[in-house]
Amino acid sequence: MKADNQTMDRQIPVKEQRTRKMRKILMAVAIVAVVSGIAVWLGMQMMPSVNRQALVFSEVDRGTIDVSVSATGRVVPAFEEVIISPISSQILEVYAHSGDHVEVGTPLLRLDLQSTETDYAKALDEREIRRQQTAQLQANTETQLSDRRMQIKVEEMKVSQLEAQLRNELYLDSLGSGTRDRVRQAETALRTAQLQLNQLRQQYHNEQRVKQADMRMQQLQNGIFEKGVSEKRRTLNDAKICSPRQATLTYINSEVGSTVGAGQKIAVVSDLSHFKAECEISDSYGDRVSVGGSVILKIGKERLPGTINTVTPLSQSGAITFTVLPDDTSHPRLRSGLKTEVFVITSIKDDVLRISNGSFYSGPGNYTLFVLNGDLLQPREVRLGECNYDYIEVISGLETGEQVVVSDMTKYKGKEKLKVF
Repeated sequence: MKADNQTMDRQIPVKEQRTRKMRKILMAVAIVAVVSGIAVWLGMQMMPSVNRQALVFSEVDRGTIDVSVSATGRVVPAFEEVIISPISSQILEVYAHSGDHVEVGTPLLRLDLQSTETDYAKALDEREIRRQQTAQLQANTETQLSDRRMQIKVEEMKVSQLEAQLRNELYLDSLGSGTRDRVRQAETALRTAQLQLNQLRQQYHNEQRVKQADMRMQQLQNGIFEKGVSEKRRTLNDAKICSPRQATLTYINSEVGSTVGAGQKIAVVSDLSHFKAECEISDSYGDRVSVGGSVILKIGKERLPGTINTVTPLSQSGAITFTVLPDDTSHPRLRSGLKTEVFVITSIKDDVLRISNGSFYSGPGNYTLFVLNGDLLQPREVRLGECNYDYIEVISGLETGEQVVVSDMTKYKGKEKLKVF
């Protein structure tokens, strides 16, 4: 018994004590590591995750940006002419159909022109009457003025005769054979004849001016009427509906028997081999749109360069409209009615940080973007500048080589981390 107590009271060596203590520490560390690992694993399992295949990444790099503002556009034929009915009439026959290729002068349809032709015939008859009236007025004027000239000549002869008589009386009076009464009578007769001659001359000039004014008035009225006749003739010719040029008939009113009003559209011919784009942009960008400016039309993955051809100066419903002529107006991707994205190039920036353009971008400002860090996506405040159809300028918040999500991440707003699998 005493021996056993001695054994139990024997002091444990220091080395063994250290070994046992180390084992306890390692055991505790292992337990903590296991628990931490389990906690991390549970945290990872509970962390929101997203499939990499569902994301669009862009690597931050340096390069050039053709700064542009976006607009919307629609492809239309480069040439399109609307044919309207010049008169109110009825469609009697249709000679062509939508989609037909027509040449210049090809008949398209026939309108009822009976009343129009009757009006034109009446106008021709009235024109002839007016011509005869003008000729009659001219003849009467010439006759009246000729009579007045004849009266003046007769009066001039009378004045000459009276002047001769006065000279004779003066001569006789100087010889003592005449009298002062006869001289005074001759002088009075001469002055009276001279006054009558002057009166006739004045009447002639007055009548001449009046007749000239009457003739000018008649000619003006005839000119106005002639314009009306020409307009009726043009209307009658236009009412014979034909194609104005070589093109494709894209619309025609083919309802035989239907009534059409003056000014109503009855056909459209278009050049479907060449196209342009009718575009619309917010009027806040109106100062950036000008004739001759460079534009990119984006159709699918195809980018077609073009030039602004016309700009409508007035804003309607907060938008300005303009037309764009592609450099290649007959490009095979251009189709009438096709909608296209339009990018109006405003300036060029060289050697700037940039990322790919994405649906999240709505203009210069601050954004929260998710940056890839290993298998995690972490949100970061980023300041973005101008953009074009491919790239967005990065002002701050990103570095070259970083991977950034450029697809829509709205549903993950407020998440501190996202696991990528």
